[in-house]
Amino acid sequence: MQKHTIHYCLIPADPYGHLYDVCVEIQQPNPEGQIISLPNWIPGSYMIRDFSKHLIGLHAQTADGDKLAIQSLNKSQWQVAPTNQPIQLRYQVYAWDLSVRGAHFDQTHGFFNGTSCFVMVEGQRDQAVSLEIQSTDFTRNQAWLLATSLKPLNIDSSGFGLYQAQDYDELIDHPVEMGPFTQAEFQASGIKHRVVLTGKHNCDLDRLCADLTKICTSQLEFFGQPTPFDAYLFMVMVVGEGYGGLEHRASTALVCSRDVLPYPGMEKANDSYLDFLELCSHEYFHSWNVKRIMPAQFQTPDLSQPAYTEQLWWFEGATSVYDLQFLLRAGIIDHKKYLNTLAQQMTRVYRMPGRFKQSVSESSFHSWTKFYQQDENAPNAIISYYTKGALIALGLDFEIRRASKNARCLDDLLIDLWQQNGLPMLGLSEGEIEARASRIADTDLTPFFERYLRGTDDLPFEEWFSEWGIQFTQRAAISTNDTGGVTTQNRAFLSLGANLIPTEHQSVKLTHVWHQRPAYHAGLSANDEIIAINGLKIPSINALDKLLERAQVGDQWLCHAFRRDELIEFNLVIDEPPLDRIQLELTQDAQWPNK
Repeated sequence: MQKHTIHYCLIPADPYGHLYDVCVEIQQPNPEGQIISLPNWIPGSYMIRDFSKHLIGLHAQTADGDKLAIQSLNKSQWQVAPTNQPIQLRYQVYAWDLSVRGAHFDQTHGFFNGTSCFVMVEGQRDQAVSLEIQSTDFTRNQAWLLATSLKPLNIDSSGFGLYQAQDYDELIDHPVEMGPFTQAEFQASGIKHRVVLTGKHNCDLDRLCADLTKICTSQLEFFGQPTPFDAYLFMVMVVGEGYGGLEHRASTALVCSRDVLPYPGMEKANDSYLDFLELCSHEYFHSWNVKRIMPAQFQTPDLSQPAYTEQLWWFEGATSVYDLQFLLRAGIIDHKKYLNTLAQQMTRVYRMPGRFKQSVSESSFHSWTKFYQQDENAPNAIISYYTKGALIALGLDFEIRRASKNARCLDDLLIDLWQQNGLPMLGLSEGEIEARASRIADTDLTPFFERYLRGTDDLPFEEWFSEWGIQFTQRAAISTNDTGGVTTQNRAFLSLGANLIPTEHQSVKLTHVWHQRPAYHAGLSANDEIIAINGLKIPSINALDKLLERAQVGDQWLCHAFRRDELIEFNLVIDEPPLDRIQLELTQDAQWPNK
């Protein structure tokens, strides 16, 4: 058995106070004073989150029980007084963050990421560690189970007990779920997969597992042997409203609304369930693309400060291309549904005027602030490296196919990256993916990347899609809820060019104002509350929509709105709606790519 010089113990101690008790035993501390730290961010989510703010009552003592002084070095780093003996640290973690990034604990369940709970022993990050997760009278009385992809050493039938990791980075890359969850298993390419559902639900687990089997099998067969894991775990937190996921090396933590899950008797997968399957496909795909194929900056990163890279367009963008494609390749959706969903995803980019202000390489580099800390001006100032990154990856596929006369495509680049970087775990330097793409295409793709990755031009999709017999159309919105895709309606929906929400006192509040649209030209701003137009009260968004349905381009409206507590008049002029919805249609001459 591997020797562990660092041992962690976590106890779900107080479900009502949302507190985990944590103990850390360090056998060989630095005799000059051991420094410990808690991460400021979690890999896969590029924002400083300061997990140390939830750490309570840090104490240290020797193996003999003598107390040791602790000095704070900064917000997330401490130094223990010098000693030649093994030391023991004790503290609590406040766990009330119901997200995939943090830690949560109450009488219904417990969940945590290691970045929220386990301090790192500086200078010993590469040392093997063990982790004991103890059951309590409460967890035993409630018949709680525990699920994690950590390697077990000695656990009981419920999953509580002793686990091990080869180093600190592995320890924090296997989140833990515990509680009275629902679980199911399936095999994909001979590999055991588990699905754990926490929260109230009416999920058809057989249907879910059957669909996940198809997706996982398709991805496993695509990349081939050896696989990046021996087993895999889907952990799903089911809530009333929520959506998101975070990848890990042999598992993923997901949160979803209960109404997106398949229900008994569902005949055809609805859009919300397909969105959930795409999320599962996305996080599963990350097992290769970002957990093994990764930027050099992400290999043993400094978790106290940001790790900057311009490559997220590939790691999130290309993954966003393939997550949907693997629903198609697995036979869960057909070509028509694929194109319609792709059109809706493209619409998210074309609706953003910020795509002309920020390049995708800049979006990636500044994800720590501009993307993860968006404000009311974000649509006008930034673009997502997820959504436009996906369009760049899709455009790269077209360019490689064109250059090679369809002999090679994006698949070949991905497999090359897996074999040359993923399997040997060699980090990618800045610009290396672009150089590798040029070699795969056997042509210099520098102009492509300069124009679309580092520049802000729209990609020539109408030209590219036409080569495959697919009609690409930019059209105006036909309703407030129009997300793009094929429609039979042809009357454009007029709008103020702003995102709106209702208020509790019967008015309409602007949350975002789009540049060069009616609200912007009138001088309206985010957080203004519209109360009347042309002397008529506007108590709801529906009332405003009814006015817009009867409006004509060029109409001038007198708008009264509160800014803070001051009533201001604004002159609104209704304009031509932008052509920012995308639709894709197969023509009679359509030729679907052969791979």
